[in-house]
Amino acid sequence: MFQKKLSYQKIRKKYLRFLKSQEVLSEPFRDKLGQLDDFFLPISKKIYKIFLKNRKTKIIGLTGSQGSGKSTISNILKIILKDGFNLNTVVFSIDDFYKTLKERRKMSKKISPLFLTRGVPGTHDTKLLFDSLKKFKNLKFNNFSIPRFDKSSDERHAKNKWQKIKKKPDIVIFEGWCVGATPQKKKDLIHPINILEKEKDKNRIWREYVNYELRNKYRKIFKLIDLTIFLKIPSFNHVYKWRLLQEKKLKVTSRGKKIMNESQIKSFIMFYERLTKHMLKNFYKKANFIINIDNKHKLKSMKII
Repeated sequence: MFQKKLSYQKIRKKYLRFLKSQEVLSEPFRDKLGQLDDFFLPISKKIYKIFLKNRKTKIIGLTGSQGSGKSTISNILKIILKDGFNLNTVVFSIDDFYKTLKERRKMSKKISPLFLTRGVPGTHDTKLLFDSLKKFKNLKFNNFSIPRFDKSSDERHAKNKWQKIKKKPDIVIFEGWCVGATPQKKKDLIHPINILEKEKDKNRIWREYVNYELRNKYRKIFKLIDLTIFLKIPSFNHVYKWRLLQEKKLKVTSRGKKIMNESQIKSFIMFYERLTKHMLKNFYKKANFIINIDNKHKLKSMKII
């Protein structure tokens, strides 16, 4: 159990150290000790409680738009769960399960050219993702690895660089911009939502296929999630600015590899616009935790359902 006086100081120290490592990006968590008490500890305590019910591996779905802080918050929760509650915690992103460039090229020729661009449902290896989540939950655990994806090269890493899972985790934090997303109604697919859809998806093949994937393969995957956390941004208009911050981070870590410029980012986020707006409108109805993020990219309030 969480020993407040002893573990809190340890968590606080690691939390501040982690935030300091993120300062190059001007992330919104600098010097925000209040957020530790008001947001991250309550969430961690809730996760611990659901784990205690049967002590079986629990999968936590953490979702939010591009640039909302998913990776940062996932790692903060891992620190607290590990050092405060002694829970073996694994963090990974749905982004790591993107199909290879070769596979997406095949999709782009067979279904729609838009599937060459990674991001939307349909561009992930859903079989590998589902099988991995099932392996996490299996009572009889065997070592395995989950993929890593290199966004700077738009390609999956070689298997020798995959994340090795050597011990059965207590908690799995499964983060991603579309984690837990639900399909849209068919009538909502009729009208294009931006220039990309208007000019390059005139027959609605791309968006209807995305919706089909959500209704079938992704629904099966998301049913394995035990608790959801939703990072709710003010509007889709903030995605561009915050996605730009992500690209700056990638520039630091990619060692000179290819990154997107501002114009490319504007085009890229059009692929995400439809589903992001759909989630902003509907996902709060099903999430267990809703963290509201303000215009300045700061955590403003939290609702627990």
